[in-house]
Amino acid sequence: MKLTIERGALLKSLAHAQSVVERRNTIPILGNVLLDARDGRLSVTATDMDLTIVEATPVSTSEPGSTTAPAHTLYDIARKLAEGAEVVIETKGDSGQIVLRSGRSTFTLSTLPTDEFPFAAGGELPHGFMLPARELRGLIDRTRFAISTEETRYYLNGIYLHATRSNKVPVMRAVATDGHRLARLEMPLPTGAQGMPGVIVPRKAVNEVRKLIDDMDADVGIALSEARIRFTIGDVTLTSKLIDGTFPDYERVIPTGNDRLLEVDCRPFAAAVDRVSTISSEKSRAVKLSVGSNSLVLSASSPDAGSAVEEIEVSYKSEPIEIGFNARYLLDITQQIEGDVAEFCFADAQAPTIIRDRADPSAIYVLMPMRV
Repeated sequence: MKLTIERGALLKSLAHAQSVVERRNTIPILGNVLLDARDGRLSVTATDMDLTIVEATPVSTSEPGSTTAPAHTLYDIARKLAEGAEVVIETKGDSGQIVLRSGRSTFTLSTLPTDEFPFAAGGELPHGFMLPARELRGLIDRTRFAISTEETRYYLNGIYLHATRSNKVPVMRAVATDGHRLARLEMPLPTGAQGMPGVIVPRKAVNEVRKLIDDMDADVGIALSEARIRFTIGDVTLTSKLIDGTFPDYERVIPTGNDRLLEVDCRPFAAAVDRVSTISSEKSRAVKLSVGSNSLVLSASSPDAGSAVEEIEVSYKSEPIEIGFNARYLLDITQQIEGDVAEFCFADAQAPTIIRDRADPSAIYVLMPMRV
């Protein structure tokens, strides 16, 4: 194999690939990327057995062929080469090595046989639809912060994506929860998503897809079965296993009788929470909200650091209430509210609170209170 590629194109492909490769691997081949050059394109593949990414990039190929090379080392080399440089990559006979040249730099790396590289299982993905990258970004950003990191409750370690109906209208919903907070977003059901099974997309796949669509405006192709999901993003294909578990009945934890409505200017509220929480103990970061007639007092205290109090104007007409929340969770939610006004719907100090963006009813958030 011998090819010539522009440093920026190589770096982009390797950045996506090495992100999938785990730093610590008990199986050596999983630390490598598969490089396959033919027909004027270089295909870079990486996998951790659950998640596989393939990206094709135009190159000048003088000798087609394939090899594997250490993912993170190759990425670090490309990252440190001069911007705009031409890079020549070739395999070195039967020595089991790959040579990379750019300018006056030459790197020789060990390889592993390509037949050791695992290939993702095939199988049909019967449900397919398109989603604009902008909508997929919104779906991920407004739910992923609530994904659980507790591995024992593995069925909460992803975003639950499913087709359902809202007010008799077909919608697609994305839901994430860690037991302390819940995020639910819905959008019109995309064409082709009718009849799709409810699937739990793992956290790592969610994060990798979000990186890939960060600055693009095109449509993303999504195809899935009950076991796998595939995202097609330009020249990149990312395929992931789905979490094999049952997502809990989230509708049961969304309260329906919360009739005390608090409306706050979202940005000043978030800034006040951030300031007041500076004083609270690092572990719980608890902030108390004392809500009265058109007034909200935020307070926090710590045996070691002291106390903090801040009052802001709000719209509130119901009975006074004092309720505590984890400040970090409050900030995570308010960061997703794009409108000016956040709505808090309370029942009492012990019951879950609903938080909404008044300008966008497509997302709702549920937050469990804390004792303060």
